[in-house]
Amino acid sequence: MPEAGEWEAVIGMEVHAHLKTASKMFCGCGTDYLGKPPNSNVCPVCLGLPGTLPVINRRAVELCLKSALALNCEIQLATKFDRKNYYYPDLPKGYQISQYDLPMSRAGWLEVDGKRVGITRVHLEEDTGRLVHAGDRLESADRSYVDLNRSGMPLMEVVSEPDLRSAAEARDFAMALRGILRAVGAGEADMEKGQLRAEANVSIRPRGSEELGVKTELKNINSFRALFNAVEYEIKRQARELEAGRKVVQETRGWSEPERRTFSQRSKEVAQDYRYFPEPDLPPLAFAPDWIADLKGSLPELPAARRERLVSERGLSEYQARLLAGDLEVADYLEELVRLGLPAQPAANWMIGEMLPRDEPLVVAAAETAELLRRLEAGAINRDQARAVLDQLYETGKPVVELAAGLEQISDAGALAGVIDSVLAANPTAVADFKAGKEAAIGPLVGKVMQATGGSANPKLARDLLLARLKR
Repeated sequence: MPEAGEWEAVIGMEVHAHLKTASKMFCGCGTDYLGKPPNSNVCPVCLGLPGTLPVINRRAVELCLKSALALNCEIQLATKFDRKNYYYPDLPKGYQISQYDLPMSRAGWLEVDGKRVGITRVHLEEDTGRLVHAGDRLESADRSYVDLNRSGMPLMEVVSEPDLRSAAEARDFAMALRGILRAVGAGEADMEKGQLRAEANVSIRPRGSEELGVKTELKNINSFRALFNAVEYEIKRQARELEAGRKVVQETRGWSEPERRTFSQRSKEVAQDYRYFPEPDLPPLAFAPDWIADLKGSLPELPAARRERLVSERGLSEYQARLLAGDLEVADYLEELVRLGLPAQPAANWMIGEMLPRDEPLVVAAAETAELLRRLEAGAINRDQARAVLDQLYETGKPVVELAAGLEQISDAGALAGVIDSVLAANPTAVADFKAGKEAAIGPLVGKVMQATGGSANPKLARDLLLARLKR
């Protein structure tokens, strides 16, 4: 039995994404179900009433194929839908229309953290309804409610090979996939809204072994942070089980955010349990090679290509490019700042340091951000003043010209001379420390100058003047 730390995780991902269409997968119901009363966004088709017939949503097929092409998959020119049979309260027909042995695509790959992760398949299906459990924990819920508003939503499933080896790689895979789906316009892929659901198949094995261990499937994950925490917990849980002489059971496990642990939900099914057979109410599909070529030619610049261009053409670091290129909206915002005349490097630094950490980072118009950064770059205001204006931009939405009125950075050495003298006289300990060789003591002295001027001094000039006086 390997000792603690000698286990290797083996992780494969199954990611479901809602596609951005006007209507559901097989009926005319709208896809804007969020916020509507339960069971109000339904019709006889998505309720599974007897005698109804499904009709394939062409737009959903197109978006699935574009996503598969962006994931370097081989498109199957002949494909079909299948019935996946199982009974669950959120599945009114008693089966789900999905794809089994002839999916729309196979054998692709996605680069994650410099590593190529295989894509087994990308296929199309319909979503189920949603169960709402009374209470915070599924195990203790005494009743559940069924909401079928989501039933029949066009759902694309991306299945990876078991090429991931850590919780961080599982999270980064899901984030990279989200970036691609947004780039091709397949969907918003917002986990917190249920538009992207990432399920991890986790097993462990002795490091160096080629034999796969028993896997568990993790569900009920609604954020990238939760995905990381759930996978990390499950790896440690399986190691504890095996090191205690117990067996890992193949099962589906949920993630409890309040308790920060996984819990058993049900035994894991295998393909035979679903009794797949071809969907009799839908015809097989045959794709024309020319149409597939047109779809491939219509793909936009993908995150990996944009990341390379931000480095080669814009002069960003690999770190900056990776942070900004992974999200279409963020990358487009940077490009707009550059189009408005800002150098890419300071614009990227400002976005990463001051904007992206906020809850809604890009609600400020790019034109206002550009105006603020132009004043900062020109030395009209300093960084502290720019941060204060940015805070007010988020709070009030007023234009920069109004918020920055009256602000002026003190960049005149003569105007700062008296402040420098006062700060040095009032802080003899810091002065003595600097003269004793502690150069870091200059930092607090600069802070004192900024404080004395109400944050309006040019910090670089203040530092230069302090150094000149101290070295005299």
